[in-house]
Amino acid sequence: MLHRGCPHRDANWRPSSCEATVLTTEPCSPSLGHIKLETNQQPLQLLHSAILEDAFSKVIREDSSKANSENMTREEGAVPQKKTKDFSYRLGQRRALFGKRKQLSDYALVCGMFGIIVMVIEIELSREFYSKQSIYSYVLKGLISLSTVILLGLIVMYHAREIQLFMVDNGADDWRIAMTFERVLFVGLELLVCAIHPIPGQYVFTWTARLAFSYTASVADADVDIILSVPMFLRLYLIGRVMLLHSKLFTDASSRSIGALNKINFDTRFVMKTLMTICPGTVLLVFSVSCWIIAAWTVRICERYHDAQEVTSTFLGAMWLISITFLSIGYGDMVPHTYCGKGVCLLTGIMGAGCTALVVAVVARKSELTRAEKHVHNFMMDTQIYKKIKNTAANVLRETWLIYKNTKLVKKVDRARVRHHQRKFLQAIHELRRVKLEQRKLTDQANTIADLAKTQNMMYDLVSELQHRSGELDQRIVALEEKLDSILLSVQSLPVALSQAITKCECECAWLSVSKCSPVIDWLPVQVNLPSP
Repeated sequence: MLHRGCPHRDANWRPSSCEATVLTTEPCSPSLGHIKLETNQQPLQLLHSAILEDAFSKVIREDSSKANSENMTREEGAVPQKKTKDFSYRLGQRRALFGKRKQLSDYALVCGMFGIIVMVIEIELSREFYSKQSIYSYVLKGLISLSTVILLGLIVMYHAREIQLFMVDNGADDWRIAMTFERVLFVGLELLVCAIHPIPGQYVFTWTARLAFSYTASVADADVDIILSVPMFLRLYLIGRVMLLHSKLFTDASSRSIGALNKINFDTRFVMKTLMTICPGTVLLVFSVSCWIIAAWTVRICERYHDAQEVTSTFLGAMWLISITFLSIGYGDMVPHTYCGKGVCLLTGIMGAGCTALVVAVVARKSELTRAEKHVHNFMMDTQIYKKIKNTAANVLRETWLIYKNTKLVKKVDRARVRHHQRKFLQAIHELRRVKLEQRKLTDQANTIADLAKTQNMMYDLVSELQHRSGELDQRIVALEEKLDSILLSVQSLPVALSQAITKCECECAWLSVSKCSPVIDWLPVQVNLPSP
């Protein structure tokens, strides 16, 4: 009696060739399955040994690959996690540095504007109410010096944050890598510009100038504060930096990504161009008024020591001088006496010429028709020209008929009438040619570069869609070929399966016949020759 699943057999037991052996696994141990041979009660169940060997090797390979992948995951799982953690840390650090840099730029602008305002107040009050030796002058100049020191510290901290951003973006370990010659020169120049300010105390120098109309020399003792106060307006460059850092184009990640793909640098120039595109009138107005006020105050300060008649030393007179210079009029009723005032007027004239050109360009752009208006205008003109073409063509046909009528269908030809109709015929032909030429010109004007680019984009989208559909069709054809190959393999393996089934049935019939004839027989090895698959 044979027991299924028993790993120990009788020593005299010999399996028959028709007896099938099936691989099964039992979890005898917690780690690996126990492999055993299970013998069915029907010994004539046939399976090919090569199939069993392939299945066994496949199971072993799958188990080993899973184990290796799990081991590799355990060993290498910490490295990607660490890399992801480092990358997220760098992103967070970069975001924090961006915020700190923006705050430092805001604080620097506040300190710079505070110093300029206090400087203007101190110069105006020291001229009328107290001297440079007064305690009030010392207090105001002390505030200017304090704000300047804070401004220099903020600028140094700002550039330190920029160096940290450079290190984070490029993965540098040493900050000296970012200290190029251009960066050092730029930082030094910026510190020098922001460090200029009037110092406490009274310091004078002898200023000699030649008057404009009398050409006589004028000598005066001027304060050194004029030389140190006017360059303080150069601190206004901080406005451009603040505008850049607060611009949505600079802070938005999507716009910066698109700009990086198109190789566009998000700097102050790009922001100013964007503002000139969005609101050109406002930008020009603010820039012109600011330059007008600053230049007028500078001319007043430069001219007040040599203007005995108080023509250009008053603020209103200086504004009039700057306005006529800005607009390139130059009446000549007011002229500067000092080289300082002449230099300011020269710069004002250059800026006025540039602003005038920008105003003309803005007005011309605002006066242009929009694309929709151009389409409507072109459609109306095309309709009118089409009507003119029909009228002139009808005139040509009419004059042709009248010429034929007055020359062929009358008994007596009137030469004067024929010449009159011939003249009108030629005029109609020339008019038809002229109208057709206008139609061609209108067609050429309608096909602008923007329309051609739009048409090109539409064609590109259409071709892309066709390519996508062609790719999908190729994938479907490949899938269909694979299915046909699988069907062909199944059909080819069908005779082998049928032969195995027939052989199995013959073996079962032979065994039944033998068992009926002799119910008790010894175990004898029976060899069955099976056809190879």
